Formats: sequence, structure tokens, C-alpha cells
Amino acid sequence: MAREVLGRCPVCGEELRVSKLSCSNCHTNIEGNFTLCKFCKLSSEQKNFLEAFIRNRGNIKEIEKDLGISYPTVRNKLEDVIEALGYKPRYNEPKVNRKEILKKLDEGEITSEEAIKLLKGE
Repeated sequence: MAREVLGRCPVCGEELRVSKLSCSNCHTNIEGNFTLCKFCKLSSEQKNFLEAFIRNRGNIKEIEKDLGISYPTVRNKLEDVIEALGYKPRYNEPKVNRKEILKKLDEGEITSEEAIKLLKGE
């Protein structure tokens, strides 16, 4: 019975390497030092989320229903997978506090032009 390849060491958490490949048909063995694909390095939870993401064709509403989780949780899980695959998160910028900007505008602390720039994230 074949098992899924582990991507991370269960003891220290570091990336594992494959040292031997075997063909179950002709019994050929290949030994060396092989790296795992990016997806092998994902946790089971991340792989399950990715499968749901693909199954639902990236539709966030459908993923919410499928997994029984909220929109923010879907976004967080997606960002987690993106980072685990080695990509930088796109949404690390500080979020615009719209209420604070509008309050400052209302109180005359900033001009309407400044408020527009702040709301656009400039």
C-alpha cells in the first residue's frame, strides 16, 4: 500500500528530500537526491483547501458553502497556501481605515483631495 510522500520532517519541520524512486511495474530503482514539488510541501489541511478551491473553480462563495467557513477564513486559508508555495502575500499592505479618514475629513483635519488619496491607498 503506497502512502503519500511527506514534504516536511515530522520531527523538526524542515523540508524533506527523496533519495530513492522505485517502479512498481518493472522494479527499477533510481537513487539520488531529489527535491519535492511545491505541492508536496503543503500540509494536509492546505491540500484539502486547495482541492476545494479547484473543485469550486475559485468561487469564494462556493468554497464557503463547501467547507462551511466564512469569507475571511477562506481568504486567510488562501493566503496561507500562497505563502506556503513560496509566493509573497499580496495583501500585506496596511488596510485603509475609511471611518478614520472620513472623520478627519469631517473635522477639517484633511482636505477632500487628501481624503481621496488616502482612500485610494496612495
